[in-house]
Amino acid sequence: MDKEHSNHETNIEKENTLTNRQGHPVTNNQDIRTVGNRGPATLENYDFIEKISHFDRERIPERVVHGRGAGAHGYFEAYGTAGDEPISKYTRAKLFQEKGKRTPVFVRFSTVIHGGHSPETLRDPRGFAVKFYTEDGNWDLVGNNIKIFFIRDAIKFPDMIHAFKPDPITNVQDNQRFFDFCSNSPESFHMVTFIYSPWGIPANYRQMQGSGVNTYRWINSEGEAVLVKYHWEPKQGIKNLTQKEAEEIQAKNFNHATQDLYDAIERGDYPEWELFVQIMSDDEHPELDFDPLDDTKLWPNDQFPWIPVGKMVLNKNPEDYFTEVEQAAFGTGVLVDGLDFSDDKMLQGRTFSYSDTQRYRVGANYLQLPINAAKKRVATNQEGGQMRYAPERASGKNPHINYEPSILGGLEEAKQLGKEHTPEVKGKLVREPIDRPNNTKQAGETYRMFEDWEKDELINNLVNDLSACDQRIQDKMIALAEEADEEYGRRLREGLKNTTKEHDPNPLGAKDAEKVSKETMEDSHDADPY
Repeated sequence: MDKEHSNHETNIEKENTLTNRQGHPVTNNQDIRTVGNRGPATLENYDFIEKISHFDRERIPERVVHGRGAGAHGYFEAYGTAGDEPISKYTRAKLFQEKGKRTPVFVRFSTVIHGGHSPETLRDPRGFAVKFYTEDGNWDLVGNNIKIFFIRDAIKFPDMIHAFKPDPITNVQDNQRFFDFCSNSPESFHMVTFIYSPWGIPANYRQMQGSGVNTYRWINSEGEAVLVKYHWEPKQGIKNLTQKEAEEIQAKNFNHATQDLYDAIERGDYPEWELFVQIMSDDEHPELDFDPLDDTKLWPNDQFPWIPVGKMVLNKNPEDYFTEVEQAAFGTGVLVDGLDFSDDKMLQGRTFSYSDTQRYRVGANYLQLPINAAKKRVATNQEGGQMRYAPERASGKNPHINYEPSILGGLEEAKQLGKEHTPEVKGKLVREPIDRPNNTKQAGETYRMFEDWEKDELINNLVNDLSACDQRIQDKMIALAEEADEEYGRRLREGLKNTTKEHDPNPLGAKDAEKVSKETMEDSHDADPY
């Protein structure tokens, strides 16, 4: 023990020590508390829950993230198989079982960081959220267009979004703040590689991929589980934009992706996606050089092939944008029988956060809105709450009984036919990062996968934004690139060596944005008062 500190001291607090809202010094702001370093997470993660629940309430009433969105109705058609095998081998979820079975869906596409009327050409991940109105109730598959994410622990999500959102003083997005966070969070480098390439600006919503991002479980009728990843592949093909192309589009139409989706459906050119899954046995897989629960990683498809399980068609536009698209509310915890969570730390944190933020943003009874309501009977013992407009008691039952259990005619539990999945959980409660972080290897593999023009665009975009950043941030980003791939690091180092400019807050990827305000003064036209 440090001789300078007495036995009764529990931590060292300085003037700049991070605390929670209760004034408690935060000793670990990197890891939620889990059983062993892989999870699952525990509900008594007080610092995390306080942090994320406040974050969920930072905007009124716009979404904190995914503020700009477009949506459409359609259906999901099951193949009844997982490749050449009956899908029942892996999951008992009813929507997948019969070939040709159609389930109504509503999909909301979005940009992540920017506000409700921001241009759809900005460098940013795109949200890809699907609500399945199944016969067993709703299933929400909430993901993005990129198949990985910046962070692997949910406790870092508010910090990440704060760094990517506009500066709290200037109210301008600042690429130095972005790279400050990312350079000090090396697990983000794989996602940075995607976002600063053309994959960071999809051409539109119809021609972009979707992914569940997190690792889930499938459960069969015997209660046996496998790990699963979800991937949406557009049958229209995939198209991305360079920064220059995006700026040219933005100058003419900053609603281009919303308009493209709406117009395509109106003319009967219905967009389609095929749903693929990757399946893995539910264990730690020590033979891999990464943890399969780490959402900063791709599962290699040569080891875990993509298996087609169905397709989705969007064939109806919303009748009212606000009622349907804006009030649509999704949650990663919204699963039906046969689908389950994994111990993925990001997934477990999102599962609390998503439903919590919907209750705040839309209201306690957001699930009574038609766009969010299940297309089947609903009977609960929940009462009251803002904007409640209908009771949910079952017809024919005693309306006086709003509790369970009861012998006086209240609601009763359903009988479960499929066996319960009962994974064994064993380990000390710790606050530690996962083993096998391997932060940069897949970023190098992704770089080498890019075509030459994509590599050029990636390097140009990174150099443009990093050249105005603090030298310490540049050095950290160069080191990550060098660790990922020799050529990647060399090209980034050489580009930054020959390019320096004064720091001025700019949106991600915006070239020469700092000059625009000055040019506006010079190029604008005088007018007399009237």
